[in-house]
Amino acid sequence: MKTVKISLNSIDKVKAFVNDVTKFNTDFDLVSGRYVIDAKSIMGIFSLDLSKSIDLNIHDDDDIDNILSALEPYIVE
Repeated sequence: MKTVKISLNSIDKVKAFVNDVTKFNTDFDLVSGRYVIDAKSIMGIFSLDLSKSIDLNIHDDDDIDNILSALEPYIVE
């Protein structure tokens, strides 16, 4: 598992992010404080505080390079 910080500070960014993560056949979790939601759930994402960066847990070690390159526009650190 790998964790990166991402920023989803606009509606368009959230929609594009969900489209990008659904292309991969792996699990993604977004962690904000004590809340953990499925990163493929657009409704779940909108329940989070999007003004701050969010931790993204990627549950795949085999295809991690492709995943990180696809998600680069959202990664903040």
